[in-house]
Amino acid sequence: MPRRKYAWEKLSDDQLLKQRLSSLRVKVEGTWLEDCLGTLNEELQARGIRVRPHAWISSEWFSPADVPGIAIPFYLAHPRLMKLEKKMMLEVEGSTWSECMAILRHEAGHAVQHAYQLQRRRRWQQLFGPSSKHYPLYYRPNPASRRYVQHLRRWYAQSHPDEDFAETFAVWLRPRSNWRTRYAGWAALKKLEYVDELMGEIAGKRPPATTRERVDPLSKLSQTLGEHYQKKQAFYAFKPPKTYDRDLYRLFSGDRRHRRAQPASIFIRRHRAQIRQLVARWTGCSARRGANGSRYETPARTGAHASGLRASGLDRRIHREANQRMENGIRRREHLACGWP
Repeated sequence: MPRRKYAWEKLSDDQLLKQRLSSLRVKVEGTWLEDCLGTLNEELQARGIRVRPHAWISSEWFSPADVPGIAIPFYLAHPRLMKLEKKMMLEVEGSTWSECMAILRHEAGHAVQHAYQLQRRRRWQQLFGPSSKHYPLYYRPNPASRRYVQHLRRWYAQSHPDEDFAETFAVWLRPRSNWRTRYAGWAALKKLEYVDELMGEIAGKRPPATTRERVDPLSKLSQTLGEHYQKKQAFYAFKPPKTYDRDLYRLFSGDRRHRRAQPASIFIRRHRAQIRQLVARWTGCSARRGANGSRYETPARTGAHASGLRASGLDRRIHREANQRMENGIRRREHLACGWP
């Protein structure tokens, strides 16, 4: 099906940021998102779950309370909007098939919970906690915890009981996830086994909640894209702790005598693979490019670049020392890194 043309496609970024969200008029229908939702429904059908979450375009990912549906962020509905999202936020959450499906499975967990009001069950509350618990603005996860499954980035299951259930459901739903083997010996296995038992119980049963309400649809959002990104950037703003400055000066020199030496930012970038491995070893982050590990690499590299530090001396000697000091530093600062929003 040919992609629909929009007048704002040819606008510059500055011009596009002045457009209201409601004027974008993008929809799920006719886009790759429709195929993703079709795959999600096939997975639910294969499990005997009768809930078919309805989806609509909004400003972000969410599943409203008591509504068995999924809101999808507007930027995923068009390549031009993805490009703007990348420029404004440095990443495009859900832009690949695998990542979009991972998020959809998570949101489907919320939709199923809402459709059957599963949070009211005593066993659900015993395993996941009270759904009425206040949602924190930020949370401090424990990367080494085995009480929670690991599905979406940043150990999202640890943020709230509802997210714990949604993440557990997503792991259970994903085809060929092999969760019994993957989580053998983990406390999280009890949650997965409960979800497996619970879904078997409701399989084939019509859900009590069947509303098709759409909360905050794109057509009702009057703010401009500029206002939207201003708020989003402020919310996700990150200020590296001063700890990094101290450690960077222990590794690199700011003395003018070394001004012709290789910049520390280039050195860190050159050895980022080894640094990621060290971060992954002590924090539990993924060492893959673009995953959790990159979040921990960025502050050090940015700080080194901003400070104008230089890698003085022989590259091999500094590399060996940097590895040792970085490893020791990560051990000391693990609790700080894990507390990032």
